[in-house]
Amino acid sequence: MLTLLLQTLGWLIAHTPESLLRMLAAALGDALYFSLYRRRRLAVSNLHHAFPERPSDWHRSMARESFRRLIETGLLSLAMPFLEETRLRAIVCGSAALLDAYALHRKDPVATLICSPHIAYWEVQTAQPLIIPGPFPEFGTIFRPLDNANANAFIVKSRERFGMKLLSRKQGFADGLKILRRQGMIGVLFDQNAGLQGALTTLFGRVCSTTELPGLMAEKFSARVYAIFPRRLGFWRVEIGCSIISHNNTTAGVTLALNRWLEELLTNNDNLCASWLWSHDRWRNQDIPAARFRLAAKRDLLTADLASRSLAALPRRTRIFIRLPNWLGDVVMALPLIRALRQSRPDAEITLIAAHTFLPLLREWQVADHLEALPSRGSGYFLHFWRLRARYPDTVLLFTNSLRGDLEAWLMRSPQRFGLIRPGHFRPLLTHTYKVPSDFDESMHHQLDLWGNFLRHFGLACAQDRSAFVHNVAASSNRIGLIPGSENNPEKRWPIEHWRALIVGLPEATFELFGTTRDATITNEISAGFDPKRVINLAGRTDLPTYVKHLRASSLLVTNDTGGMHLANALGVPLIALFGPTNPVRTGPVFATPAQILQPPGCSATGGSDLIDLSPATVIEAVRKKLPFAEQSGRLPTV
Repeated sequence: MLTLLLQTLGWLIAHTPESLLRMLAAALGDALYFSLYRRRRLAVSNLHHAFPERPSDWHRSMARESFRRLIETGLLSLAMPFLEETRLRAIVCGSAALLDAYALHRKDPVATLICSPHIAYWEVQTAQPLIIPGPFPEFGTIFRPLDNANANAFIVKSRERFGMKLLSRKQGFADGLKILRRQGMIGVLFDQNAGLQGALTTLFGRVCSTTELPGLMAEKFSARVYAIFPRRLGFWRVEIGCSIISHNNTTAGVTLALNRWLEELLTNNDNLCASWLWSHDRWRNQDIPAARFRLAAKRDLLTADLASRSLAALPRRTRIFIRLPNWLGDVVMALPLIRALRQSRPDAEITLIAAHTFLPLLREWQVADHLEALPSRGSGYFLHFWRLRARYPDTVLLFTNSLRGDLEAWLMRSPQRFGLIRPGHFRPLLTHTYKVPSDFDESMHHQLDLWGNFLRHFGLACAQDRSAFVHNVAASSNRIGLIPGSENNPEKRWPIEHWRALIVGLPEATFELFGTTRDATITNEISAGFDPKRVINLAGRTDLPTYVKHLRASSLLVTNDTGGMHLANALGVPLIALFGPTNPVRTGPVFATPAQILQPPGCSATGGSDLIDLSPATVIEAVRKKLPFAEQSGRLPTV
């Protein structure tokens, strides 16, 4: 049935006036372009990745023309078996470079590879014997056979009608080697979506998996290598172009040279660029969800690829957007994983989406390529994320667990949206999720462990980098920072009278009290009556950069379980963290900075006690052990 359908359609197309076919191809191409949203977005996204410096109108027009040429190609492919030779000679011609290549082969026959990319009008290449003067050399073309035996036999007969021989990739590879031994020609498609069997290379700066078949054959037979391509001159009017590929007679050299040649061809010629199949995802091998956050292949030519291009590092062309949590502490705790992702996917262009107050800190730490501030709540909030779709993110990674965050990612139209799901929850707007195992007791594991499992589920391969962001205060400094407040839970606060007793018990120290505007009520009570030069109340008086500056100037921080604790820990500031009702196993400091957890007597390791039971004397003793100046003086300042 399929064969009969192909034959009927082919005969009808071959006997339809070209003027009608031209209009039909344009109409069908436009219909596909406008109706197949995902294919259209894929094509425009591929063009945007390959040519980010070009305007969006150019991306869209190039994608639309690519759809039209795909239809033109399909019509011609169906009609080819029913077109007379005289008409085919009017449709196809050979470039001077192509004719020279065959003339050289007649004069100096050697094993020769004719490599072809996925450019429209590929079917006309089987008509080369019609346009090459003189005897045509022995020529075999390796192809992927159809599953339908009758349809495959019809295709083979059609493509072999002018003298080329089709060699199935399943059985004909040995015949191809024999042809090369006889100094014949082999045609092969070089593909940048070769799956796990291919080698990692780059195309337009993006990591892809390229077939090594041409390189393997070229190396084995010291073959001459050409790349050929159909150049559209008009509707059903094609010139077959040809380029000699310079290489070092190695598998890697040929593989990389072909990719570079294709890049230059499409970059320098809009006509040929429009003929490439941009709606096919040549980079999809490295977006497999289970391996999304690492580079994986049996063969890796990336080092050789970079050397051939005189590049020190991979271009960052895989666009990963990360929606950070809303709380400062959670943002800081996520940083070791972001660092690990940078190592595991060195080709990733990372964009962090976070509250605007966090951006100066993230910018200073240089943990991402781009920063995107969350917009103000209001009517334009979600419109902001809809506009971000024009940046064509490849993946959105969500550390948030809310419907709002999921909707943000969905509006950006990223093809991959990753998040975690706890038992009993449902996140339908995500494309891929990590389900927290039912036997995973979150109270017995740190939040970072859960997030680490989440990212490893999607392929993260590198260890977390928990090194601090450098702290350079002299050991003799007597400045102690205090964070008495707690933004989201009053029960996490050590009592005011305990803080005052701590200050009294360390008379040689200078104290700086940190907090938000809402914490000022607490810090005002704590600092009341002390010398303001020794007890400096900064609550509500610092923005984040200034807050960071003062934290870095501290020799030690004493703090409740709060975001500032995690911030100081990341900055490399030694700290003593006071935990009572909350669980330090789950939310304790994570960076490799000196940090001591203090809990009330008898408190479980996972929390659950009242901080009023943690005595000032216990905290004072802990401070004295950490700081050389903090010795018992025998005199106390007046309060």
